[in-house]
Amino acid sequence: MLRDVVQHPLGALASYASDPSTSQGRLHPQAAALTRNEFQRDRDRVIHSTAFRRLVYKTQVFLNHEGDLFRTRLTHSLEVAQIGRSIARNLGLHEDLVEAVALAHDLGHTPFGHAGQDALNEAMRQHVSDHADTLVDGLGFEHNLQSLRVVDTLERSYPEFDGLNLSFETREGVLKHCALSHARRLEAQRPNDVGARFINKTSPSLEAQLCNLADEIAYNAHDVDDGVRSGLIDFEQLQSVPLVLTYANEAKRAFPHLLGRRLLAETIRRILTAQVFDVTAQTRQNIQDAGVATVDDVRALPSDLVGFSSAMRRESIVLKQFLFANLYRHPQVAEMTATAKGVVTDLFAAYLAAPDMMDTSAPKASTVQRSVSDYIAGMTDRFAMREHARITGEDVFGAGATLRPHG
Repeated sequence: MLRDVVQHPLGALASYASDPSTSQGRLHPQAAALTRNEFQRDRDRVIHSTAFRRLVYKTQVFLNHEGDLFRTRLTHSLEVAQIGRSIARNLGLHEDLVEAVALAHDLGHTPFGHAGQDALNEAMRQHVSDHADTLVDGLGFEHNLQSLRVVDTLERSYPEFDGLNLSFETREGVLKHCALSHARRLEAQRPNDVGARFINKTSPSLEAQLCNLADEIAYNAHDVDDGVRSGLIDFEQLQSVPLVLTYANEAKRAFPHLLGRRLLAETIRRILTAQVFDVTAQTRQNIQDAGVATVDDVRALPSDLVGFSSAMRRESIVLKQFLFANLYRHPQVAEMTATAKGVVTDLFAAYLAAPDMMDTSAPKASTVQRSVSDYIAGMTDRFAMREHARITGEDVFGAGATLRPHG
């Protein structure tokens, strides 16, 4: 297995890797940078963006006020970038592109994680515009589309254009999922752009595919860690999951006296290592079986090449099912989720009734509903809490709701 992982010359690009010198370009043409390739330039623009800085106070599973040691969207994005770069290096893919996509992929997330997204989507769908003329007006709210909207439109840092003007390859990776109705609207606005593959049923670059899987690997691992740290699940309970049990036992054999946080950390570390090796070996086999030699070959395929082996996929599904049943549906998480949805719903109604309550410097969309949606989506958890308290006079997140992380 290890030989299969490391056989590609480290640092050498494979023929099927994305090449910044042959990039499909930017929405607004710009001269090449003197000292950076196109994908490095994208990464740097993401890191310096306002939306990226806000990720430090946007939630994953646990709300921002529940503890300082839980993951945020920022730490999650960094973990995705680390895992993605490790696998990219083994496969000969372009690490800078992987990093740019990984750091940008969650820029459109609302405060309060999926609870915020669901509430904002419900609110938007109650106000569908009959005069939808932007990329996403009239189509509710979806965080992948919003991430694209952030990098294409909402960031306002450059004199010549709105957005970050990222390369096609990075934008393609940001839009990792897209319903056909959304894709058709994107295609109508910009033909042969990042929405086309969802209509044509083709594939993105291997770097984009890799970021999608690295995202899954990262959040499964850190939800295990944060779940135990929160006290909502325990390590013994986790060992009913075969993937966890295998590597917990391996860690115990290697370190017989290891207990508590160190044992959990070593178990997670071994799971991550096993999954990185598995993805590398399986993807290399998939590439060989498909006979791809170029990026165009990759894009012409109807399905992704980056993936787990069938055995690892089965074990990953069991872990996700455990987390869904025991963590995401835990009564305490459900209570916080319901409260967070209420905050977003209240904010949407308040701003829609009185748009002048929003910051006047915020970008304006073609409809007031979309402007409100953009404004709320850009909020951090704690800003949304403060705004809700200011507008309603209610402190719905009391101090008693705070979790005390274990360890």
